[in-house]
Amino acid sequence: MPSAKSSSDALPPRERILVAAHALFYQEGIRATGVDRIIEQACVSKVTFYRQYPSKDELIRAYLEYRHGMWMSWFETSLRHALGQGESAAQALSTTLRGWFSRADFRGCAFLNAAAELGSSDPEILKVVRQHKQEMASVLDSLLTGDATPVGPALSLVIDGAIVHAQMGQPLDDVMDAFNATAAAVLQQ
Repeated sequence: MPSAKSSSDALPPRERILVAAHALFYQEGIRATGVDRIIEQACVSKVTFYRQYPSKDELIRAYLEYRHGMWMSWFETSLRHALGQGESAAQALSTTLRGWFSRADFRGCAFLNAAAELGSSDPEILKVVRQHKQEMASVLDSLLTGDATPVGPALSLVIDGAIVHAQMGQPLDDVMDAFNATAAAVLQQ
């Protein structure tokens, strides 16, 4: 997945704040990242920050929308590329996930992390997370199963399990072996 921190200095303040928040929220956690740290990273004043995002909650929702757009674009492009290289549906999904899990900046699913951090205190976060997961399932159905029985929701569960195990530091080969076996079984339904 592409990094959001590319040439952010040339961006308008609102986008600089969003790019800084994206990097910090994903790498350090939403609750662990204070507004002052985002302001410093974005090189904006407090007045500018609050003019753009009147509350941290508003920034969190903007971060999740931003992350959703970036991640879904990357996910779909990566799957299409692997499928275009002649990989089976299971292989394409495995290639895509292995590439993501192998990144030095991988810290799990931003949406699962947000749900774990804030879901009990902010139902709107859970709504955003559910929408992200539903769209991921739709992409899986459209790219991997076509007119066959939809398996996107089942594959989403398998993917989320693999994400959690990879994030916990399980050996990547073990995670991918278990993922591949389970995904293949789901796709054969």
